[in-house]
Amino acid sequence: MKEFIVLSEEVKAGQEKGLPIVALESTIISHGMPYPQNVKTAREVEQIIRDNGAVPATIALIDGKIKIGLSDEELEMFGNSQGVAKASRRDLAYLLATKKLGATTVAATMICAELAGIEIFVTGGIGGVHRGAETTMDVSADLEELAQTNVAVICAGAKSILDIGLTLEYLETKGVPVVGYGTEKVPAFYTRESDFDVNFQLDTPEDVAAMLHAKWELGLKGGAVIANPIPEADAMDQAFITNIVEKALQEAEENNILGKNVTPFLLGKVKELTEGKSLDANIALVKNNAVVGAKIAVAFNQSK
Repeated sequence: MKEFIVLSEEVKAGQEKGLPIVALESTIISHGMPYPQNVKTAREVEQIIRDNGAVPATIALIDGKIKIGLSDEELEMFGNSQGVAKASRRDLAYLLATKKLGATTVAATMICAELAGIEIFVTGGIGGVHRGAETTMDVSADLEELAQTNVAVICAGAKSILDIGLTLEYLETKGVPVVGYGTEKVPAFYTRESDFDVNFQLDTPEDVAAMLHAKWELGLKGGAVIANPIPEADAMDQAFITNIVEKALQEAEENNILGKNVTPFLLGKVKELTEGKSLDANIALVKNNAVVGAKIAVAFNQSK
């Protein structure tokens, strides 16, 4: 395992000093946002984590290695590269063996974080059960990873392009707690609320850290979803975004867009139909998650 894992100097120094580390995915850089906004946002998110007392570890596959923490040059190269592969659990071994550039999804980032001894991971939104999954069987590998990998995922809920109800049913079956951070409703990425309730509401980083500590001390395998709503000032209207998602889904179906191509297509369509407002919302919610995630990492580090 060690032959594949390379820690950045900052992460290595942080671990040696016993500082809290926060994992960050790289799909958001390569597939979630256009250049140069992607690199600018990635740098800002890393800085927010530092400002809140933790060490950022952006994870990516470069040159046959899992990089835990990227240098400034690597971040720039990564954000500006064409044809970066989207890496989930299925793809990790192939991409490492062939030394291709790979951007880690939620599932792959969880795997790599656990291998590096990192328990807290900040992202935008998790994948889930796609609408129409009862016929397509299109269920994100993120959910299966949450069932078996001991990493907490701080996110703004499941992306609103998904079937949130079925996503919650799947997580319940797998025993994954969905915790609302200061909310009793499941946030839906661009909006602060959906029609669904979280399993539990916790209101402080210390409470979340205590729950995670208890979960893993008991040997209850798997992660947790810490659902942190987008800030009110940046949230979009629920009816407006639902209407846009419906239109985007219809277009995806008409163009026979399937599998892992659905999410980037839908997010691109939503960005186009909201005239770029969804990208602003995406950036705001990731930054907000970074603040909360860093605080949870600090509290969890103290509970060890």
